[in-house]
Amino acid sequence: MAAARRRRMGDRKEGRLLRSLPGFAKFIPFIMPQRNDRLIHYEESFEVTELDRCLRKLRVEGYPGIGMLHFLIAAYVRGLSMLPGANRFVAGRRIYARNNIEIIMTVKRSLSVGATETTIKVVFEPTDTILDVYRKMNEAIDEVKSSDEGSGSEDFADLVAKFPRFLLRFAIAVLRMLDYFGWIPQSLLNVSPFHGSMIITDLGSLRIGPVYHHIYNFGTVPCFIAFGAKRHAYELNRRGEMEDNKYLDCKFVLDEGIVDGHYWAQFLLAYRYMFQHPDILVTPPSRVVEDVD
Repeated sequence: MAAARRRRMGDRKEGRLLRSLPGFAKFIPFIMPQRNDRLIHYEESFEVTELDRCLRKLRVEGYPGIGMLHFLIAAYVRGLSMLPGANRFVAGRRIYARNNIEIIMTVKRSLSVGATETTIKVVFEPTDTILDVYRKMNEAIDEVKSSDEGSGSEDFADLVAKFPRFLLRFAIAVLRMLDYFGWIPQSLLNVSPFHGSMIITDLGSLRIGPVYHHIYNFGTVPCFIAFGAKRHAYELNRRGEMEDNKYLDCKFVLDEGIVDGHYWAQFLLAYRYMFQHPDILVTPPSRVVEDVD
């Protein structure tokens, strides 16, 4: 997103320092230094009649398995193309605009209770469509499920976990210090599940409803989205007739330290609009908005 910008003093590897924000916005990370201090919890049930129609059409056109996960990620990416402030992050008590759109997801190698799990991080462009999301996500998931090797984050965790407790505590303290000043190596940032734009989890595949999942105080992730399985609701329409409507329950946990509640509300309204008009995600956006300096 900001690849053409020259890196300036104060910028980090993964983002650029926002210098033109009002003073109160810059003050928030000092008043509420922990990410969990700044959380907003939001729940919505999205009506999915139009979305189901769109997804069925895409499956017939040669995209088998395209579903809610791909749509929710594509809608988030499209939202960032219009409201890029939602892709900021707080680090070292400063606010940055992230250079990339990085979506993180935990993947179990199978649905058995004892199956191992790992995380994937997929990078998107603000111009990506739902078809781009489908391709990139499927490639990343297939790679994980076809390999017995751990990811870079797993390998690092396995190594550090072997330390004695006092060394482990020291290593985590060093990581926090490096993260505060933006000195974590890029190779570690590339695989870290704690650094990215958003974490998403599909709890419908586990046959349970969505939960409010905390955002980690370590790292830079400002958003966690959980969604469940589609559910049916029998409701009266305007003519007084009973209808069988389908809904998708989603829960959002958002960091108010990067933008205010009004900004997040506009982002969520855009999200709702895309549920009502999912066809717009099949084509790239006509315009991409840049974040402020």
